[in-house]
Amino acid sequence: MDVDNVLLVLAVLLIVGLYLSWTAGRLDRLHIRVEAARAGLDTQLVRRASAAVELATSGLLDPASAVVLATAAYEARDASGPDREQAESDLSRAIRAALDDPCLVAELRRDPHGARLLDQLEGACRRVAMARRFYNDVVRSARALHGKRVVRLLRLAGRARAPETFEMDDASPDNLSGAAL
Repeated sequence: MDVDNVLLVLAVLLIVGLYLSWTAGRLDRLHIRVEAARAGLDTQLVRRASAAVELATSGLLDPASAVVLATAAYEARDASGPDREQAESDLSRAIRAALDDPCLVAELRRDPHGARLLDQLEGACRRVAMARRFYNDVVRSARALHGKRVVRLLRLAGRARAPETFEMDDASPDNLSGAAL
């Protein structure tokens, strides 16, 4: 082999090595973003549950709605693992059920304390929806990179599993629109 061929092989190996290093670094950065996005989502879910508990215990709702809302909020706050998505969806449904009457929402808005609680709850519901969308977008990016053949063949992800999206019902009541974040 002459010098030109050796230099060509070294250059190709260097380029392949740089590509693999860049891909592994990108995968690592995506995993860090997934963890940060998950922490943000968890924070917003806890804030939503706290806002729901505060509304439920305020005495402004009828007793049955208050009990259903508080129970769903406590269950969502305490849930973990695969049960978390279902518990959070149940809380979304409980919020919608408790605030499905536009007259009740209007009455609560006339009360300064009620208006503040509704604003907090609406803001929390919006932030949950945004945090979940952001988290799922980052997860999709990481899963796409995990799915590349070179990443799988060379195990550039190490032992890290591909992250899972967080699927839940995050629709908030239509009656709450108009409150500030």
